Amino acid sequence: MKKIFILDTNVILFDAQAPLKFEDNDVVICITVLEEIDKFKRDMSEVGRNARQFSRLLDKLRKKGNLSRGVSIDKKGGKLFVDLAVEEHRQLSRSALIGDLADNILLQMTLRWAKKNKNKVVFLSKDTNLRVRADTLGLVAEDYQPSRVELEELYSGISQAEVSGRLIDQLFQERRLDVNGRFDVNPNQFVILKDKNNASHTAVGRYDAEKKALVPLRKRQEGVWGVFPKNLEQGLALDLLLDDRIKLVTLVGKAGTGKTLLALAAGLLKTIDEGQYHKLLVSRPIFPMGKDIGYLPGDIEEKLNPWMQPIFDNLDFILDLSGGEARKAKSHRISNRSTELINQGLLNVEPLTYIRGRSIPNQYMIVDEAQNLTPHEIKSIITRAGENTKVILTGDCYQIDNPFIDASNNGLTYVVERFREQAIAGHITLMKGERSELSELATNIL
Repeated sequence: MKKIFILDTNVILFDAQAPLKFEDNDVVICITVLEEIDKFKRDMSEVGRNARQFSRLLDKLRKKGNLSRGVSIDKKGGKLFVDLAVEEHRQLSRSALIGDLADNILLQMTLRWAKKNKNKVVFLSKDTNLRVRADTLGLVAEDYQPSRVELEELYSGISQAEVSGRLIDQLFQERRLDVNGRFDVNPNQFVILKDKNNASHTAVGRYDAEKKALVPLRKRQEGVWGVFPKNLEQGLALDLLLDDRIKLVTLVGKAGTGKTLLALAAGLLKTIDEGQYHKLLVSRPIFPMGKDIGYLPGDIEEKLNPWMQPIFDNLDFILDLSGGEARKAKSHRISNRSTELINQGLLNVEPLTYIRGRSIPNQYMIVDEAQNLTPHEIKSIITRAGENTKVILTGDCYQIDNPFIDASNNGLTYVVERFREQAIAGHITLMKGERSELSELATNIL
């Protein structure tokens, strides 16, 4: 049955293309929504860009006809309407209803549409309280979540299978095990093989889509810049990080699981030791935890230092771990501090603010705290990747500081699900914390 979706302002500010995502259904935009969006057009944030993009979309659609009468937005018959809400303006501007006038006009207009089109109207808003108010008025109210992924159902990148001991031995001896329909796996998914008759007889393989077979993990006896995997999941993550054929790696895990540390160590190895990439680029979105401290003094480098300090902490830790003979052997190329790497052009640490419009070739690119990005922002980042660039996205979906997204609709979970079947992408969800006993305990019980 064809439906009518009425959109709140925050839906459009979250996704400027939202009106085009309802196939053959109709979409209604209240005039008060347009007035509110107009206030954000000069904002330089993602919200401001969405406001400007939506305004351009409407300007394009109005050339098709009168927006108040409806213009086509879908080949199957879906239309977009702009409702002037004249009667609601006249009634409510003289009343003393509790709440924001724009919200009240929007709700009353939605009621009018619902009375004319029984069981067809759906009010969409990302404002919880406004959805509650709509529900009390008898309206069908829902959250707008086009890319929602339940965290408990998020693709982990790992599966288990009970097999005969012969197959496990075959993987070790032949360095491959043809799948032949034995396992339902995605490209670069890891499979933990367990012997049906011997619980201690196990093996781990990664599905190579090109070979159509499980292949064993690559192992480095000397570690990666002094970093050694402390558990199976970290070993699997390093396997993805060190494979140049995999151009996109997503690492999801709670605090202390080693996501950023492993990514940085692999990036240093690939950039400085092997020369596979020209530069290691590390970036992260700028979102404060808790109340912001306001404007910071100094030049751009001094302003960014507080935001980028977690990256420098990890880099300094890795550089200290890789000391001794390994450090001396590279003394003509790097010093023992991350600042020297930056001075030599081997390392860039920068915010994501200025990435739009760039092309980034031949770089090992790490985006930390990617859970604070929207699906649209994540798309903007990945599409910047040029020839021979590898992109690593890391984040903890339970620690989100962006007020416009949550654990289920952030850009990181969106990418994990969308790329799970692609041969150039790999994913691992890390579960075990290794930072410290206290950190692991706090993560689990607080």
